[in-house]
This record gives sequence, C-alpha cells and structure tokens, in this order.
Amino acid sequence: MPVPDDRFDEYVVDSVVGHGGSTTIYRAHDRSAPDRFVALKVLDPRHRDPVWVDRLAREFAFASRLDHPHVVKMYESGREWLAMQLIVGGTATKLTTMRDRLTALADVASALDFAHLNGIVHCDVKPTNILVFEDFSQGGAVLIDFGSAHSLAEDAHHRPTRVEGSLPYTAPELLHGRLPSAAADEYALACTAVQLLTGAPPFTSTTKIALMDDHLNQPVPRYARRIEWIPHAFDSILAKAMAKDPDLRYDTCSEFIRLITRALSHNFT
Repeated sequence: MPVPDDRFDEYVVDSVVGHGGSTTIYRAHDRSAPDRFVALKVLDPRHRDPVWVDRLAREFAFASRLDHPHVVKMYESGREWLAMQLIVGGTATKLTTMRDRLTALADVASALDFAHLNGIVHCDVKPTNILVFEDFSQGGAVLIDFGSAHSLAEDAHHRPTRVEGSLPYTAPELLHGRLPSAAADEYALACTAVQLLTGAPPFTSTTKIALMDDHLNQPVPRYARRIEWIPHAFDSILAKAMAKDPDLRYDTCSEFIRLITRALSHNFT
C-alpha cells in the first residue's frame, strides 16, 4: 500500500483520508505545486484486475464529461489511480440542519439532472456518495463516485448482468433487469432524501432477499403518521418519486427535491 511520500506521476501521497470497497483515498499534493492538494483514489492491490481497472477508468471518463459545480472534478489518471478534487467536509450526513441537508439534496439533484441531459446515469446515488465542503455555505455538496455509471448511448445494448448500485437505494426496475435510466437515479435520490431527513432509508430489511422484495412489492412507507413534523404532502411527493413504475416518477430530480423542500418549509421558521 502507498505510504507518505510515495508518488503517482506528479502527485505525492500525504495521508489516508478514506477507504472504499476496492480503493483507498489519499490526500496528496502536486510535486510541482506543493500547495495544490488533491484526493488520490488508488486501487487496492487485490483489486487491480481488469474489471476494477476498467471501473476506475469509467469513473474518470464519466465524471470528466460533466463540468458542473456539484460534480466532483477530475484532474488526471493512471492505470490504477485517479486524482480528483479534494473535499474535506465529510458526507452529507454530517450536516446538522434540515435546511442544509435539503440544500445538499438540491445540489445533487441539479448534478444528476445535468448528467442525465448529457446521457449519463449515476447508478449509485446514496448518502456516502455526497460530500460537502467544509464551508458548506460556499461550496455546498458534490456528487462523487461514477464507477457504476451508465451511458444511455454507449451502453444501450449492454445489459448489466448484476445490480451495480447499493441495494437500499436500488430502483425496482433494475432488480427486474431493466437498463438504468434517469428515473432510477431519482428513486435512489428519494431513498437518500429519506435517510438524510429521517435517519434511515425507506426500506431497512437486513437481508438482500428481503430488501429486494421491499423495493419490488412493498408500498412506499408513510411518514406523516409516525413523525410529527412531517406533513402528509411529504408522503404523496415521496410516493411519486418512488413509484414502482419509473414512468410515473417526476420528470427531473430537481422537481422532486423542490416539492419536498416546499412541503417541509414550515420547519425552517
């Protein structure tokens, strides 16, 4: 594993800042500009086979296409690493107010809509893939990890052999083997919104089979009945964003978050 002062092209490792399922994230600096810091994502030695190398390359390629303030910026890449924007505020779960969490969701919704307009589906929207700037009021939230992303044009005839995203946020049509679409990202965003606002995703079964059954067959939970500050409008809005039929969901992610924010606005006063 890399240690401080190890080099990747022009980048020098400073310290570990996090771990993924197949990677380690380091804080690193540019050797020619020591004050320029990046997040260096490096494949762990046991994941340096062609499948994971290709996944890392896809992550870099997809995110690089999206010039948006709330999509992580990519800088350079090698076969087993990539250098990207360093964001040190943690995930959106560390935000302490409902207003800030709704703002983070609006930022990510905007990023997703932009990706969809450019033919890219993220396919792994969840709280841990939403980072926030240390000064949240200045930078807001940023969507990261396009390793599971899908190109609507390039992958039109490539049907995934397994679900790539995280099961608590996976749209039912993906479990049926359908190709990813913008509506699947909206469903995942809705699950993410529920977790950020209430503390848990809509479905919390402890086995994969049970979670899959929840997404496929169980009605969307209703929160107004059991959480005093949630209005009935919240339940109606959420039910549409998490409709089993993707054609029944909102046209954009931003529309969904805008409606949720309006429904909860009484909590800001």
